[in-house]
Amino acid sequence: MRKLFILLISLSLLQSSFAQGLKEVSYKDGTQELRGMVTANTGENLPSVLILPAWKGIDEEAKQAALDLQKEGYMAFIADIYGVGNTPTDNTAAGKIASHYKNDYKAYQQRIAIALEELVRQGANPKKIAVIGYCFGGTGALEVARAGFAVQGVVCIHGGLAKATDRPNNAIHTKVLVEHPAEDKSVSQADYDQLVRELNEGMVDWQIITYAHCGHTFTNPNSADYNAVMANRAWNHTLLFLKEVLD
Repeated sequence: MRKLFILLISLSLLQSSFAQGLKEVSYKDGTQELRGMVTANTGENLPSVLILPAWKGIDEEAKQAALDLQKEGYMAFIADIYGVGNTPTDNTAAGKIASHYKNDYKAYQQRIAIALEELVRQGANPKKIAVIGYCFGGTGALEVARAGFAVQGVVCIHGGLAKATDRPNNAIHTKVLVEHPAEDKSVSQADYDQLVRELNEGMVDWQIITYAHCGHTFTNPNSADYNAVMANRAWNHTLLFLKEVLD
């Protein structure tokens, strides 16, 4: 009973910190309402980070990342890719809608572009913006680089690395960091090698860091793949990268 009480208090405090540090923001893509979340330090012309969440939409990992980035002096905005009424409730639904945006990459890029516009409306310094993404959002971070959006850097955290084979490798103008779990069964060696070719042919400043003994969602405390040591290293690598490109 005592353990249950402590757990309930901890959850209450966690929810309270989210409520105090993040607020919902409604914006639109045409007629589709989108509902992102932004840190409390809006309107200050700060270096800012757009967070692209994993395949089930805005989750606790994305929220915690936003709060932690605020502590580092950044404004953070979590994008809503799917839109109100379209958030998946299970893995099957998440896989279906995430696959839609991976296949229709232009629609994915459009939703990200709209989120970047909203980030600026919230008071970001438009010349100091980076994008980080988890899982499906990590794929989105790479799509930001491929689309040539005007950001200073992107971080792909255990994201899907593949793109359709009929898509050409074009010049990439932003710095790229990929944080890749060594035992990610969702990424083939062919996907990995193709990304390296793409980045090299794009003449981009890129780095891939591989984390030993890690499955796909190694940074997510709620995942069976969670590796606390490597997750902490990955976060420190993210902060080091952000300091380089935004400060």
